Amino acid sequence: MTQPSDRTDRSTATSSGSGDRSVRLAVVYYSSTGTVTELARAVADAAEEAGAEVRLRKAAELAPQAAVESNPAWAENARATAGIAEATPDDMVWADAVIFGSPTRYGNIASQLKQFIDTLGGLWQQGRLADKVYSGFTASATKHGGQETTLLALYTTIHHFGGIVVTPGYTDPSKFADGNPYGTSHVGGPETPLDDEARTAAGVQARRVVKFTRALKAGLSGAG
Repeated sequence: MTQPSDRTDRSTATSSGSGDRSVRLAVVYYSSTGTVTELARAVADAAEEAGAEVRLRKAAELAPQAAVESNPAWAENARATAGIAEATPDDMVWADAVIFGSPTRYGNIASQLKQFIDTLGGLWQQGRLADKVYSGFTASATKHGGQETTLLALYTTIHHFGGIVVTPGYTDPSKFADGNPYGTSHVGGPETPLDDEARTAAGVQARRVVKFTRALKAGLSGAG
């Protein structure tokens, strides 16, 4: 697997048949104990394989260092992801598509990711977040732990951006196994690593986002 520190600003060749319409994709996520980090890596890897140029970015940590260090898994994830750059508004301007990732927090996205999104008001006012493709992924410690509402809450923000939401839906047979049409999700914590089902879902979602972003770019270009 490609390590996240290697994907700070790496370009990849476009996929066959894409011509010069390469897709620039930002994967912007927050993870405390590492589950969403692994999902982010899976999404980024699949997008690169589909021909996208990918930036993997994490939302800045807001919790005090004492809180992070009090949880071994949280502290380990912070150390393991030290090489991943923090998301900035420039990443949003650069991207043709953005896939956000967050654990569930009372059925909503984590405050760390929300804080990053809240810094984008200037870009929103300028219309620079509009006409991009957006999607999302999440994880929770229990089944029905707020996964669907977390993604729906995220997509409410995208509507304000004027963005184009691309979800996996039930467009692939594997989606009838994981059962989440809103985005990739995983149930578990640090002791429950991603399974093949979650990795497959991440691939389906990433490829679908790249496919439709490429088509949108081509269509807008042709429309003049």
